[in-house]
Amino acid sequence: MSTMPTTYLRRFFAWWGRSLLEWLPVSLRRTLGVSQDRVLLHPNETLQLVLQREERLHPLGELPLPLPQGGDPLAVLLSGRVANLPRWLALPASLGLRRELTLPAAARERLRDVLTFEVERQTPFALADVLYDGRVLHPRADGQLQAELVVLPRAQLAAATARWPGVDLALAGLDLAAESGRPLGVNLLPQAQRARRKNPWRLWNLGLLLLAVFALCAALSQLLDNRAAAAAELQKTISQREPQARSVSAQRQQIMDAVEGGAHLAQQRNGRASAVEVIDALAQRMPDGTYLEKLSIDGDQLTLIGLSNQAAALVGQLEGAPQWSSPALSGPLQQEPRTRMDRFTLVAKLKVATTAAPEEAAHATH
Repeated sequence: MSTMPTTYLRRFFAWWGRSLLEWLPVSLRRTLGVSQDRVLLHPNETLQLVLQREERLHPLGELPLPLPQGGDPLAVLLSGRVANLPRWLALPASLGLRRELTLPAAARERLRDVLTFEVERQTPFALADVLYDGRVLHPRADGQLQAELVVLPRAQLAAATARWPGVDLALAGLDLAAESGRPLGVNLLPQAQRARRKNPWRLWNLGLLLLAVFALCAALSQLLDNRAAAAAELQKTISQREPQARSVSAQRQQIMDAVEGGAHLAQQRNGRASAVEVIDALAQRMPDGTYLEKLSIDGDQLTLIGLSNQAAALVGQLEGAPQWSSPALSGPLQQEPRTRMDRFTLVAKLKVATTAAPEEAAHATH
């Protein structure tokens, strides 16, 4: 399996962990043992010890050089939690060589690897003769990075540590410090030579992490159970109200059918001529010598039964009326012997305004 995905995953989790830790208060980070506090060793005429907490520097004292051999010579100045902090050697920045470089933005994640090819190009030293690291100064407006290459000859390191031979200071890093004593923020010490101090809170932190994961899983499980219970309760309520809803829906449909039926009947009734209008129109169109015995309106069917001495001409007399249409004799004419009149049965279809309106509108458009 390629180591590149593993490297990317390690860098991602390291970045993720640092981002999470930045949200914690400084005091809590110190309590958990995950703060960035460190002890800086400044060798000069004496060995000065400085505690760095965040951006602040706190002098702890100084020890004469050369250091006594045997045991931990720094124990006289370091106690408690400070004794377990990582120890960094801070040499004067004048001993090293610094060069500013413009690099692509993609070089941020592999800055040290990129700077490996720049050491011999930017400095007069061979790669094997120096310790080097780099830092990002600031992003440029064109999207590139302004970075700095920091190089320290191995001879300078050997001269600085010559005054404590045989003393294991268990250095976690090597940085260069400006005249003010503030480190640059690089680690020139090779990875293989960096000491890693055991974190006494590591098991506690691991336990707290597992507890947090367990609590998160429990909370998610409880949330799912609550949602499932709510869904079951809602389904139960729906099942209980379903018959009532069906009954209400059926009643609503009946009411709608009744309303629509009533509206249809009202429309049909309002669209036809009234009985008074029909009788009045018949009185105006019936010729003299015609007598009605029966007038019947059944739906849109108009039926006339009577006697007339002009029965054959009745159809022509009744045509063209706005109240009805299609007048016609129903059955043969029968002559009454006594009156010498013909008995007739005449039918016609009453007109409805809603059916007549489209036809009139069509004729109007033509």
